Amino acid sequence: MTGEEKRVRYEGLRKEIAAVVKGETSRTARFATASCLLAEAFRPRFFWTGFYEVDPNKPTELVVGPYQGTLGCLRIPVGKGVCGTAAATLETQIVSDVHAFPGHIACDSRTNSEIVVPVLNASGTLVAVLDIDSESPAAFDEVDQAGLERICQDLLVV
Repeated sequence: MTGEEKRVRYEGLRKEIAAVVKGETSRTARFATASCLLAEAFRPRFFWTGFYEVDPNKPTELVVGPYQGTLGCLRIPVGKGVCGTAAATLETQIVSDVHAFPGHIACDSRTNSEIVVPVLNASGTLVAVLDIDSESPAAFDEVDQAGLERICQDLLVV
């Protein structure tokens, strides 16, 4: 898939997700819908697609939320692994080779590359991260980052 084809697909998905979740007040429902539509649109490149949410009772941990794919890790400490790094820095992480990432947490050993996008509320506070894994090395790029960041920005707008 070319970069332009991916851009077009992300823009279509952004509109589709926004239309489906419009007016939905449940964050769980919004995240579940986004996980499903993203996973289906980019299968088989997206091996695992889902959210890790900040645990309100333990804000130093991310807890698995809605996802599509194999069993995910239940909890990830903020600052650890790719998801925890994205949560700590509030910056999207694109990792071409997860096995070379210091402190990588292997929820599924078949994962070879990963992108993790922070999901922030209107005041800029982290509420979750969107985690997408691929069995292919170097599966993600700046086009994925731009498309996923736009979708994540829309997810908390009711």
